[in-house]
Amino acid sequence: MELRPLVMCFALCVVYATSKPTEKKDRVHHDDPLSNREHDDSENFDYDHEAFLGQEEAKTFDQLTPEESKERLGMLVERIDDDKDGYVTVDEMKRWIKHAQKRWIYDDVDRQWKSHDLNGDEVVSWEEYKNATYGSILDDQDPDDGFSYRQMMDRDERRFKMANQDNDMKANKEEFTAFLHPEEFDHMKDIVVLETMEDIDKNGDGVIDLDEYIGDMYNQEGDATEPEWVKTEREQFTEFRDKNKDGKMDKEETRDWILPSDYDHAEAEAKHLVYESDADKDGRLTKAEIVEKYDLFVGSQATDFGEALTRHDEF
Repeated sequence: MELRPLVMCFALCVVYATSKPTEKKDRVHHDDPLSNREHDDSENFDYDHEAFLGQEEAKTFDQLTPEESKERLGMLVERIDDDKDGYVTVDEMKRWIKHAQKRWIYDDVDRQWKSHDLNGDEVVSWEEYKNATYGSILDDQDPDDGFSYRQMMDRDERRFKMANQDNDMKANKEEFTAFLHPEEFDHMKDIVVLETMEDIDKNGDGVIDLDEYIGDMYNQEGDATEPEWVKTEREQFTEFRDKNKDGKMDKEETRDWILPSDYDHAEAEAKHLVYESDADKDGRLTKAEIVEKYDLFVGSQATDFGEALTRHDEF
């Protein structure tokens, strides 16, 4: 697969992102909501279905009979039970929900895996990735805007080494996922912070000052009047981002900014599902307990038809 156009596109996107005066660039990594549905179990379990399965998969269950839904749910339970002890814990449920919500990431990794595991040995080596991504492009002259293919490759190699935990420079599927989506893995958070600081720290002093902070998200380009959101960001930097009030953001302050400790929706939903289904109140679920409460976890033609009747009665 020829990936040179993708690298060129990335370079152009970098240039373009800095050329729109009033468009705000968001560096903060937030978890998306589990569902856009209202969470009201007294009305329906739509929120729980989308949280547990992901939005698209939840739709497929709505087309199944109750018997088919129960059967497929039972098969899912066996996957959720990581340690195969016959019980689903809150932690296992939480991991499953996070996986279901991030299915697009794994789909992306699967697509890229096929184009990078060139010899089909079930690992992607750094050499395979480098050759497929950069190839002969390193022989080309860099653009005039300061973008460097060599620097980009060196940065990728550093991230690859961080993701490759056994240090053999060959990534398995999980390591390759961490390389492509480092913000999703705790052991990759340092590299996310470092790369962000390198992007913003224009004078190379290892910290981010107010001008660099604002300059990363706003390019004035002759516009004499700053948008109101820029003034707000200046206040945010001074009052909240720069916690030690030295006029700069260091590594820890940058981490707190771009990787905030948000409310854990997946953990809250996992606890909710376990509590509502735990018939013997031992704090964990058997397959039978989950299937017994199948309509909390998944939909079916019966629940979909029931909701349609409810909507009809309201009308």
